Amino acid sequence: MGIYDRDYQKETTGKGEYFGTGGLFSNVPPVTRYLLIINILVFVVMFLFGLGRYFYEYLSVYPVNYVNILQVWRLLTYQFLHADILHILFNMMMLYFLGPMLESAWGSRTYLRFYLISGAAGGVVYTLLVLARVLGAGTMVGASGAIYGLMAAAAILYPRMQVYIFGTIPMSMKTLLIITIIFSVMNIMGGKNAGGEAAHLSGVAAGAVFVYVLPRFTNWRLERSKGAWQRKLEKERAFQGEVDRILEKVHQQGLGSLSRTEKNTLKEATRREQEAARR
Repeated sequence: MGIYDRDYQKETTGKGEYFGTGGLFSNVPPVTRYLLIINILVFVVMFLFGLGRYFYEYLSVYPVNYVNILQVWRLLTYQFLHADILHILFNMMMLYFLGPMLESAWGSRTYLRFYLISGAAGGVVYTLLVLARVLGAGTMVGASGAIYGLMAAAAILYPRMQVYIFGTIPMSMKTLLIITIIFSVMNIMGGKNAGGEAAHLSGVAAGAVFVYVLPRFTNWRLERSKGAWQRKLEKERAFQGEVDRILEKVHQQGLGSLSRTEKNTLKEATRREQEAARR
């Protein structure tokens, strides 16, 4: 698969942007670059040293008992394990093409949270299906949940972006996502890799929720913060007005004319001035 007209291949600086450093990952931003490297290194170590069995046993999502289910780190570590060369090849190819675009748009921190949460969602849903006895317990590995989250986000944000299937067939990102979802549903109905496909669809759902809900939640937080700040300013203005009134009263009638509340207000004003002077 290839994507043409990739603006994220340009060297830029600033939030969500990056420098090229040369080599295979020269135009790949940092989080995507490290995700690619870690996934590939883990795969090589697993199969070069024959450690796949141990990695699957201790790092995969494997809800065979409650002890394993409570080992929540598996929801993250399973995302860096892959079953075979085709498995990791597809996932890393999608990560290489889609990751830089989304990381540049969101910034590295938000992008990393999105990636890991989308992947973890697949593990959670698979575990719940096992607990509900819809599926049998087995080991689940792979970054597919996170990758499908990237696909969903890209399809929502850039629905008309052209991709090429097998390097020759042009297709919009939105169409690709729809076809991918249809295939996942058909596999589930046919009993083929139902757990994996459930993780894929969970990643799609997590990606969609992130794209649609996060901006609204962020705007709500900003409005709430703005309202709280406005109320704080109004309260401060009222306090300063009261202090000015009390000082005028002292000037005209003397300190003995103040009530206990007014004296406490002056003490508070003095304390605030002393704190400001120490800063």
